[in-house]
Amino acid sequence: MKLQSNRSGEPGFVSYVLVLTTGMILLLLMVLTYRRAMDGQTIQKNVQLRLDYSEKEDAILRSIVAITPNRAIRAMQHNSNSSTTISYPLRWQDIFTESLVLANARTSIASNVLTSLNLTNPKLGNSGDSTLGTPSLIFKAITPETGYVSVGINRSLGTGYPPPLSTSTTYTKTRDLLYPIISSDKVYGSLAQSGIGLPYASYPNFNLLTYPQINFGYARPGDPFVAKRNWWAFSLDVAAQDAALTKISRPGRDFVLSIYEVPSQLAISASSFMSFGQYATGDAWQNVTIDGGVFAGRALVEGATTITALASRRSMSLSGDTTIGGQTFAANPFTPGLRETYQLTQGAFFPVSLASESGRVAFVPINRGADYFDRLSQSTESYVLSPTTWNNYSIGALQCAMRLDIIQVTSALNKTPTTLRFSYLKAGVRTDLNLSLTTGMVTGLPVGYLFACAENETHNFGTAVVDLAYGKNGVFAYQTGQTGSVTFNNARFGDPLVGTVKSGYYKPSYPFEVKTLASGKICIAVYPQRFTKFLASLNADSTAVNHSLVVNVDYTTATGSSWLTKPSIPCTDLDYGVILQECSDLTSFSKGFSLVTNLRTYIGDDFNIVAATPPTGYTPTSTYYPPCSLFAPEKRYGVEVDPFAVRLGGQLGSLASETNATPVRPMDSKNMSGNAFAANRITVNLRQILHPAELPPITMMNWLVVLEERRKEFSGY
Repeated sequence: MKLQSNRSGEPGFVSYVLVLTTGMILLLLMVLTYRRAMDGQTIQKNVQLRLDYSEKEDAILRSIVAITPNRAIRAMQHNSNSSTTISYPLRWQDIFTESLVLANARTSIASNVLTSLNLTNPKLGNSGDSTLGTPSLIFKAITPETGYVSVGINRSLGTGYPPPLSTSTTYTKTRDLLYPIISSDKVYGSLAQSGIGLPYASYPNFNLLTYPQINFGYARPGDPFVAKRNWWAFSLDVAAQDAALTKISRPGRDFVLSIYEVPSQLAISASSFMSFGQYATGDAWQNVTIDGGVFAGRALVEGATTITALASRRSMSLSGDTTIGGQTFAANPFTPGLRETYQLTQGAFFPVSLASESGRVAFVPINRGADYFDRLSQSTESYVLSPTTWNNYSIGALQCAMRLDIIQVTSALNKTPTTLRFSYLKAGVRTDLNLSLTTGMVTGLPVGYLFACAENETHNFGTAVVDLAYGKNGVFAYQTGQTGSVTFNNARFGDPLVGTVKSGYYKPSYPFEVKTLASGKICIAVYPQRFTKFLASLNADSTAVNHSLVVNVDYTTATGSSWLTKPSIPCTDLDYGVILQECSDLTSFSKGFSLVTNLRTYIGDDFNIVAATPPTGYTPTSTYYPPCSLFAPEKRYGVEVDPFAVRLGGQLGSLASETNATPVRPMDSKNMSGNAFAANRITVNLRQILHPAELPPITMMNWLVVLEERRKEFSGY
């Protein structure tokens, strides 16, 4: 059999070259596509890593703001430098290391969040997660300096950085490189003049600075306020440690961390739970004018109350009739979008603010409560990192130049004082003077006389008017109303005791005494207008130095009587009191006058109503009075009789806690008998301090902690 195949179509062939070429083209296209996809993934990975690093850095920065003021306080406290176990956690190195922990910067997802996802054997692919075990690669001083921070002391870092402080203490600058040091020996000098508002020579401690651009409205952003700025600069780059692994290279971000020391200067300023608008009786404020802002730890605003600005540390509750900065807040002032709408329509400054609104800002009121009034409740501080100890910095009673203590009483049942101890500064050195209230210095000498000099010696009393005694053994010759240089000899006084070597004594007009109220309450009466001549009679420093007085009861058995006990707060009728009289004209105190006491204080006369000559270079907008402050757990008005009404001016504050259940009502006032004044008998005119010349010798302190980024494109450095 024979078969034949029939094929249709044209004859052809297969080209291996064409097949291979086509395959290569397709392969290359596929590789290119894959590579582009991989590049895109790499770009996306790098972008995500950068975002991740940025978010970690923001969390780290917020942690630094929270940690640093705590470490600065601890560096001022007793035993902070007693061992490395205590001091090392206070270092910048440890602050930055702890900020990594607090910010959870080592992982992209918190362990508790990961656990809550209920994933089996999760694999984390973020190459940015790291142990971050070398903080010196992440945090660096500003180039070309080495270390963790560059300090703002004794030299300028240039444009874009704050004006530096100055110190003559090498110890302070050395420590400031290692720890956040707050110290009174940091002052403004010539290096800072271009960045502060007033001459540094006149106002080295607190000057006029520009309030930072933050949402917390203790002052209006951009406006001048009274403060001192401690600052440290550093560079931050979380990616730096693992750059070899992640292949991410990021420029370091430069920051300035500032702790502003802010003396209380608002019309009302207190880290307390405060109520505004009503008295405790429920009556509304009537004759109350507040010119300037208000700050409270927690705020309760009742009734139709008008305030220029309100700032709070914790929370606030506003009535529907409250007007703040010309705005009525019927709704929650922190409703999302309300601030932005206000700023667009009415201006950049939103008059209601909480400290928590700004992520890199913390406001720290220095409130020691009852300790502020009592210097005897504190132990001696030693082994301290900062040259300024915490108690001396934060307790007003310890800051006073003059001290008056009750140290002895008649008996356990009769608490009438028998001895007072007066302490003052003489040539800058503290000097004590014990004054017996029952016997003279020597036999036959009336109470109150002090030793001046021996026979034939001369004592210069200056302009002080004094009474003189000359003699011995109970026999004395007297002269009254004398001033200037006095030679105690027979030629001047005669010879009251022939054949015996005698001595000279004098009695100044004391600026204090024991006085009893009509109720029987025993008080220490203080007469500020007498201090100038009294200090001159002691050859003490003038009232420009001896400008503040603390009155306490020495209940310590080391120097006081065992019959004395610590006064109670709240005050009781069984405790002593303090009376202020002869206090209407305080112009003799060129730096102002402050009184601090842990006793109930009775204001028996007009206080500080005589105008003074303003300091050179200061032009007040209204009448200038010596800057004065009174700190007491309770104040009352009247001594001999209950006054009909009371008029207050200046600033008000409180040392009560912001956690108290009952709010402080700062306008409430009581007369000598303890009865509240009616609302129509209280007139209040409060205003904000606008110049350091208006700061009294003793004031409360706050810290404003701000962390700002210094961008080259904006600052030009």
